[in-house]
Amino acid sequence: MDLSLFGDEQKDKSQFDEFAPLAWRMRPDTLDEFRGQEKILGKDSVLRKAIKEDKLTSLIFWGPPGSGKTTLARIVANTTKAHFEELSAVTSNVSDVRRVLKQAKERFAIQNIKTILLIDEIHRFNKAQQDALLPAVEDGSIVLIGVTTENPYFEVNSPLISRSGIFIFEPLSDKDIRAIVKKALDNKERGVGKYRVELQEDALNHIVQLSQGDARQALNVLEMAAMATVSNKSGVRKIGLKVAEDAAQKRAVKYDRDGDAHYDVISAFIKSIRGSDPDAALYWLARMIYAGEDPKFIARRMIIAASEDIGLADSRALEVATAAARAVDFVGLPEARINLAHAAIYLATAPKSNSVIKGIDKASKIVRERHCDNVPKLLRDSSYPGALKLGHGSEYKYPHSYKDGYVRQDYLPENVKREKYYDPSSLGDEQRIKEYLDRIKRIKTEE
Repeated sequence: MDLSLFGDEQKDKSQFDEFAPLAWRMRPDTLDEFRGQEKILGKDSVLRKAIKEDKLTSLIFWGPPGSGKTTLARIVANTTKAHFEELSAVTSNVSDVRRVLKQAKERFAIQNIKTILLIDEIHRFNKAQQDALLPAVEDGSIVLIGVTTENPYFEVNSPLISRSGIFIFEPLSDKDIRAIVKKALDNKERGVGKYRVELQEDALNHIVQLSQGDARQALNVLEMAAMATVSNKSGVRKIGLKVAEDAAQKRAVKYDRDGDAHYDVISAFIKSIRGSDPDAALYWLARMIYAGEDPKFIARRMIIAASEDIGLADSRALEVATAAARAVDFVGLPEARINLAHAAIYLATAPKSNSVIKGIDKASKIVRERHCDNVPKLLRDSSYPGALKLGHGSEYKYPHSYKDGYVRQDYLPENVKREKYYDPSSLGDEQRIKEYLDRIKRIKTEE
């Protein structure tokens, strides 16, 4: 897309805005208007400086929908002196890419003007289309900005990855979404301000929670609610919770992500898993997902529960919980709810043991309260020159050299060696561990 054309589009924007969706109309045009992504766009960040100074190198913006990836790319279009082109990987083919690259090379050779090429949904380009970009990225005739909702390390060719800066966009915070919605309420030219919309607090909270960090979704719901509401005698369109629910087609659930409900519901979820009740675990999981809880938070708590409440009674629980957490990153909602449910059911129905947390807590208490003796000489590192002369490791017995892979020797300092930290239960896999440790005890006694 020619930069002059993009500029004309900005000049005619007010005419087009009358028919464009609210999310499009409220798109910020400058860095100062942009909300969120403080980690990568903070005041002194490298990316912010590069945009302001028009010194960009190839970039890939990776993050969930509505987090500002394409918006930021178009802010670059407004600020750069370079020529700006935009392609959508959904509608473009190899010939489109080659045409743009040919023009970019000619422009660079004749006018010494670089081209910034925005490719929306770059993960949808096949290998041949991505490969076609590489020569122009390498010789500097284009600066690529690839926008994707998928993990670029899986979906973008390695040569392009190695030549691009990867910037990860997070879902917008509730605070950012709230500010964006309020700005749209107040703005009479681009927002819904001319309709005198009054959004009640519970309706605003509902829109913010349902958006799950997606500004586009929040603005879409606001617009639908505003257009569906009739002005009262005072000319005000009042939007309450019921209207917001109807506009979003989703019922509000009492859930404050920063308040008591947040902690109460996750507590109920973990206690249901600990109590071996898969039905209750699924209910609380569904309630959290419906209310817009961060799925990464849910996954992290299940990983903790896998070791705290199940532990060595079924070590696969930790593998399943960790796999679910990876699935959240790789798949994302709504599909990742299935992976979270898979893990929740597995953890709820697994045999339970808290021996792991009891063991580490007791060991931690001993470390805090008692003097830490030196490591016994037989256990010290003997790999460096002179270590054996110091007696390090000289008396160490290599267990694999003995029958059954075991030989009696002390592995703890003298002042703590009589303490018992790990006490296996008789449930699940720990029964086998218990039997193994009992056999070791008998061998010690027989010696």
